[in-house]
Amino acid sequence: MRFRKMLHGIALLLSCAVVITAQQPTEPRVALNEAATASDAKGAAAIEARLLTTVLNGSEDSPVTNVRIVVKNIGANFYTYVSGWATFYDSSAVRCGEGLFKLDALAPNESAEVDTPGLRLHCSPASWRILATNLLSRTAEGTKPIETAPPPSEAVTEKSAPINFVISIDGEEHPIQVNNPIVLKLGNRNAKIVLRPAQ
Repeated sequence: MRFRKMLHGIALLLSCAVVITAQQPTEPRVALNEAATASDAKGAAAIEARLLTTVLNGSEDSPVTNVRIVVKNIGANFYTYVSGWATFYDSSAVRCGEGLFKLDALAPNESAEVDTPGLRLHCSPASWRILATNLLSRTAEGTKPIETAPPPSEAVTEKSAPINFVISIDGEEHPIQVNNPIVLKLGNRNAKIVLRPAQ
């Protein structure tokens, strides 16, 4: 009985270790003079960063409050928004500061200089890493055809009852029916508007 409890205890301890290991970030720590990389949600390398600020001698009394980094898109996607954390570690691998960075757009193979406001670095770090928290990519709607649903089988025909709609232009309402044109005077020209079912 005692042996069985011990086995259950060891199994529980091992499963907890596996869960804790699975929750650890995959982005590796690198030396301050090396480029740090961050992965996207699929685990592929997406961005890398290099430190531009070389003097990082923070302390509890006088923390470093900002650093400059260069972020490069090393993936194939165009990102419309990129944000993440730059985290610093002392020689004992203890985290001693982190700052948020963000960019509005980053094309493939493009680099951009950015800072880390809100950083409170209270050590002289030996290593650092980056973690991407948001990598929003641009959709390719303009380059690929958009798949649409086929038109409904009961399309509006001239024999079916008319469906009435109202177009409101600058607060002025104009009634319009399907397949029945309306002519509006726009400035010095007339515009003919026809509402019809999509083909």
